[in-house]
Amino acid sequence: MTVQTAVRAERTDTPARRERVLPPLRIGPYEVDTPVVLAPMAGITNPGFRRLCREQGAGYYVCEMITSRGLVEKNPLTLRMIAFDGDEHPRSMQLYGVDPESMRLAAQSIRERDLADHIDMNFGCPVPKVTRKGGGAALPFKRKLFERIVSSAVEGAGDRPVTVKMRIGIDDEHHTYLDAARIAVDSGAVAVALHARTAAQRYSGQADWEKIARLRDAVPAHIPVLGNGDIFSAQDALDMVSRTACDGVVVGRGCLGRPWLFGDLEAAFAGRELPAPPNLAQVAATLRRHAVLLGEHMGPDKGIRDVRKHIAWYLKGFPVGSELRRSLGLVDSIDELDELLAQLPLDEPFPAEADGPRGRQGSPGRVTLPEHWLDDPDDPSVPFGADVDHSGG
Repeated sequence: MTVQTAVRAERTDTPARRERVLPPLRIGPYEVDTPVVLAPMAGITNPGFRRLCREQGAGYYVCEMITSRGLVEKNPLTLRMIAFDGDEHPRSMQLYGVDPESMRLAAQSIRERDLADHIDMNFGCPVPKVTRKGGGAALPFKRKLFERIVSSAVEGAGDRPVTVKMRIGIDDEHHTYLDAARIAVDSGAVAVALHARTAAQRYSGQADWEKIARLRDAVPAHIPVLGNGDIFSAQDALDMVSRTACDGVVVGRGCLGRPWLFGDLEAAFAGRELPAPPNLAQVAATLRRHAVLLGEHMGPDKGIRDVRKHIAWYLKGFPVGSELRRSLGLVDSIDELDELLAQLPLDEPFPAEADGPRGRQGSPGRVTLPEHWLDDPDDPSVPFGADVDHSGG
C-alpha cells in the first residue's frame, strides 16, 4: 500500500449513503462518476500532481496548457509537457491558440499521434502577456475569429471531443460569455466551462455564480455546463451546483496543497459523508508523496526543487515555526525532507485557517488589449504574434 493510499484509508470512515447529488459527467464518449475537472495550471498540473489528485477521486484531470504553435512546430519543451501516466484515462489536454489553421493542425496532430483523448480550449487566461496579443479571455470578443478557431479545432480533432473554457468577458462593459457559448456549441464543442470572473478581475473578489446559472439556462440541456471560481471545499461545490444547476465544477487554486479535496468532492457528489480532514502527519505524508512523484516525472533534483513552491500551501494554517518553514522551502533531497517533516508537530489537527482562498488573488485592473481591439467584434483577422507560451484561466 502506498503512503497516499494509506492516508486516504485513514481518512475514510464507513460513510452513510445519501442520494447522489449529480449524475456522472459525460464529455463526448467519456464518462466519469464524479463531475469534477482539475483546471490546468502552469507549473502545477504535471503528471505527478495529477496522479496525486487522481488517487483521491475520479474526475477529468487536465494537463498544463499546450500552445498550438508549439505543438505544430514540435517545440521540444512543448512535447516534453505532453506527458500522461499509462493508466490516465481519459487523457485531457488544454490547447491554446489564436490562429484557426494552427489550431486545426494542432488538434489534427493530437488525433493522429494519439496524444490525448479530449481537447479543452483556453479562452480564459487574463494575464497581460496573453490579452495584449488578443488571446485568452480577450479573444471571444472577436466573434467571427472565435468561431473560426473553435470550428477549426473541432475539424482537426475528428472524433476527439472538444470543450471550451472561458470567462464572463473582458470587463463589466464587455461581457462575451453567452455569445461565446452559443458560438462554441454551434461550432461543435461538446461542453463549456465558465470561470465566473471577468479578465479585469483576474483572481480577485468573488466569482459571480449567477452568470453560471444564466449560462446553464442559455445552453441546450444536453450540453454540460461547468462552473469555475471559488471552489475551495466540497461544500462550495455543492453550493455552486445548488445555486446554478451546473453539471459539474472545475477546480483550480482550491486544490493547491490540498489534493485530498478531490476525495472530498467524490464523497460529496456521491452523497456520502466527507472524510475527516487530515492531521499534520497525514498532510506531511501527502507532501512527501508529492515530492516522490515529481522526482519520478522530472528527476530527483528538479522534482525536489519543484515541490518547494507547494510547501506553503500544504502547511497553510498549521503552527509551524518560521525557521522550519524556511528550511523546508530550501529542501534539497528526499532525505532532508524526511528529516524536516519529522520536526513538525505531527499530531496537530487540520486548522480552520487553512480553508478558503489559496494561491495568488491579486487585484483587479485594466485589461491590456491590442490597439483598436474593441472597435469591431466581427473582425475575423488573426492578431499578429499572439501565439505566446503562457497558461492560465
